[in-house]
Amino acid sequence: MSAIVLETNLPDLKLVNRGKVRDIYDLGEHLLIVTSDRLSAFDVIMNEGIPKKGQVLNQISIFWFKLMADIIPNHIVATEVSDFPAETHFYRDQLEGRSMLVKKARPLPVECIVRGYVSGSGWKEYQRLGSICGIPLPENLLESARLPEPIFTPSTKAELGEHDENISFEETIKLCGQEIAEQIRDKTLEIYCRARDFAWEKGIIIADTKFEYGLMDDGSLIWIDEALSPDSSRFWPRKHYHPGGPQPSFDKQFVRNYLETLDWNKQAPPPPLPDEIVVKTSEKYQEALFLLAGITV
Repeated sequence: MSAIVLETNLPDLKLVNRGKVRDIYDLGEHLLIVTSDRLSAFDVIMNEGIPKKGQVLNQISIFWFKLMADIIPNHIVATEVSDFPAETHFYRDQLEGRSMLVKKARPLPVECIVRGYVSGSGWKEYQRLGSICGIPLPENLLESARLPEPIFTPSTKAELGEHDENISFEETIKLCGQEIAEQIRDKTLEIYCRARDFAWEKGIIIADTKFEYGLMDDGSLIWIDEALSPDSSRFWPRKHYHPGGPQPSFDKQFVRNYLETLDWNKQAPPPPLPDEIVVKTSEKYQEALFLLAGITV
């Protein structure tokens, strides 16, 4: 099994951000995004890395970005280290398969979340209010039920360690302006519907997902960050789908479920993850990539 990359160390390059999962380097004209094997749950980064997770996330994002390129442009410039600037080539062992060279853009201040099924925080809100993010929903829905139509439920972007907060579409307009807010809503729903139908045929239900967008210098909108990965989405195996409770998943929900059995306050420091949880999580990530794209890492 390939070495686990918890964080990259590229001293000749300018590190500008180390997030929950990604390390970002400024190469001048472009950015270099490296996807580590870090895993966060409840906004806390675990001490253990998940083998091959970074490669899986990177390859899934590349796959979806290319598949949706006719809907919206994305930030990819190059995906092979040999096509990156020369100063990166010395670090090929840390970059291979888990990095991409991308355009610089000004990120919009919202997470664009789309829900096709009622689950997670959406289920909790639905139980309490009969709605999600102020959008009224039919009565008597079961947990994990498919919604009549996907809904756009944006949130704020929280600082590392903080929690995002759901906001209304009206608040999105205030943050982004009417035209951009309508664009990101419409693009998010269009991408999701195509991805949902594609994944269904591959045996995967995409229950929900979140996107980020940015503005180029000329004001044009592009899709940035990651695309429909098991970290930014709920992936459920179609063959085991039964509304009425939580679903088995291909994503880090497996880790969340384990952590929920512990007496842990969901604050740092995190508890240790047993080896079997780490291995099983790695297998689930890799299975999702293979089912969707036919790729093994």
